[in-house]
Amino acid sequence: METIHEATEFFQHLDQRRGGGYAMQTATTFLTEEVAPALKRASSSNALHSDLFSAAGELVYVVGWSSFDANHHAPAQEYFQLALTLATEAGNRALEGHILRAMAHQALDLNQYHQAAELAEASVHPDRYSAATPRERALLGVVHARTLAHSGDPTRSSQALLRAEDDLAAATSVDEEPQRVWFFQEASLAHETARTLHVLGDLEGAQEQFHRSVLTRHTRPFGRTHAVTLGYLGEVQAQQGDIDKACATWTQALEAMHGVRSGRARNTVTNMRRVVHELRGRGTRAADDLYERLALTSGALP
Repeated sequence: METIHEATEFFQHLDQRRGGGYAMQTATTFLTEEVAPALKRASSSNALHSDLFSAAGELVYVVGWSSFDANHHAPAQEYFQLALTLATEAGNRALEGHILRAMAHQALDLNQYHQAAELAEASVHPDRYSAATPRERALLGVVHARTLAHSGDPTRSSQALLRAEDDLAAATSVDEEPQRVWFFQEASLAHETARTLHVLGDLEGAQEQFHRSVLTRHTRPFGRTHAVTLGYLGEVQAQQGDIDKACATWTQALEAMHGVRSGRARNTVTNMRRVVHELRGRGTRAADDLYERLALTSGALP
């Protein structure tokens, strides 16, 4: 049991810092060779049954999240579903909510907005929401807010954002928090809030929150996330017509991607290329310079 917890913590930190491409393969091997046999040997009458299935569910979730980050979406969905089954077997309602939130996040990124809304609603079901700690409630709530924005419900979306902010503010150092929420701090809330405001059409608010996320994040342990946030910030700056600032931000994003193996980071670069290609030759030196740099890095990201 302790080994599973230690492995889960290690793979979570590796994913946040270096991206899912590094964590996924090794975590999958550990899951197959160590965790699956332990589950087969487990007895439903054993007092540790629930703890074992919860621990296994968290590890399978991490494998699913790493697969999602690597753009391996079909395997990610399979791992998420398996993790949800294990959490349900364990009777761990908070873990169920966490996994459903991840599934909603993936559905959003795949533009499956109706499915995302259903998953997010399930994640904040009272049985799951009440079982979660304040920090985890904030995470569930802010993703729920983004699904509401995509569903065309700005009022409920804004209410969900405010509740998520209150929930995170209620988190204390004495809370008995699960390891899986260690990453969700002010910078993460600001990032997700910005994405929701972007959907709602509030570009100024989105820029402010992305900038807040960049300023409050400890970059060393969160290299992948930092690069992705900078990518989104540059996109919003470009949409507001501040091309020089957008190019400067995107240059920072490229620098932050060194040593990162992440499909979502590659997606950021793809979006940069699209926008910068449209701007090339319009007398914007920053865009021309960035275009040349992107050409040199083509295919260089793992």
